Amino acid sequence: MERNASSVKVITTLSIFASFCALAQAQPQRSGGRQGQVAPHSGPPPAAPHSGPPPSVPSTRERWLSLPPAARQDFQRNAERWTRMSPEERNILRQRENLRQAQIKRETDAALRDSGLRLDQEKRSQFESRYIQERRKIEQGLRQQIETERQKEIPALIQQLRKEFQLEPGGGATAKPVELPKSGK
Repeated sequence: MERNASSVKVITTLSIFASFCALAQAQPQRSGGRQGQVAPHSGPPPAAPHSGPPPSVPSTRERWLSLPPAARQDFQRNAERWTRMSPEERNILRQRENLRQAQIKRETDAALRDSGLRLDQEKRSQFESRYIQERRKIEQGLRQQIETERQKEIPALIQQLRKEFQLEPGGGATAKPVELPKSGK
């Protein structure tokens, strides 16, 4: 019975999140922005250049099915964690996300200012979107480099600690500290 209740909670949370995503997707967006990114309220939306039907928005189900299995599992785990959080924890996460978004906005504005470019709203939106996209790639690459370097150095660290804490024949641990190898950075 408890498992069914848990399943219902997850399905309900996923449905609410999917509805929110669909609502956000249907909101007017700045042209050139990433798909699914809602434009900040900076004025009325620009007039459509053509009078044809709006581009089709993929359904929530289509978007879910287009996710790789690992992304679906991550989403499901996050949804389950979210349902277990207290309202205070949720508010803290929302505040952190708002701070993160504000920091990204400040840094994006600074990058545009530093570039010396004077862009109209559409080009500015494209610049911001591209800056965020490329920066995300850079940050992901740096995280991978750090993880790779960490994995290289951990065996030496373990070896040093093994020597440091190796038991003496008398049964006690050695008290002499051993200097750890430097990473050379």
